[in-house]
Amino acid sequence: MAPLFIDPGLLRRRSILEAAVPVPDESGGAALLWQEVAEMSVHVEPLSVATAERFGQREAVVTHRVICRARPEVDRGMAFVVGTRRLVILSVHDPDDSGRYLVCRCEEAR
Repeated sequence: MAPLFIDPGLLRRRSILEAAVPVPDESGGAALLWQEVAEMSVHVEPLSVATAERFGQREAVVTHRVICRARPEVDRGMAFVVGTRRLVILSVHDPDDSGRYLVCRCEEAR
């Protein structure tokens, strides 16, 4: 298999990496508060749009591929904030086992 080539010049969009922190609410549950972890450059590619019906209304689920430089704190459940969009990380992998880049599959938060 040919090695994957990632052009570092693609990492042009600024993004905030956030972690979800559970905060207790008044009813004994927890709400998620997003806390900034780092600022980084990323490349965002739209992957798919799927529609579904939820509570009698049509909803779209949008997925993206986000490429960034490898950082140890990037993990599933975190999110990239790019402009006004929050892209929640579903999976993270090193595409060529070089430890240089990460490819994250993300879902746009509603």
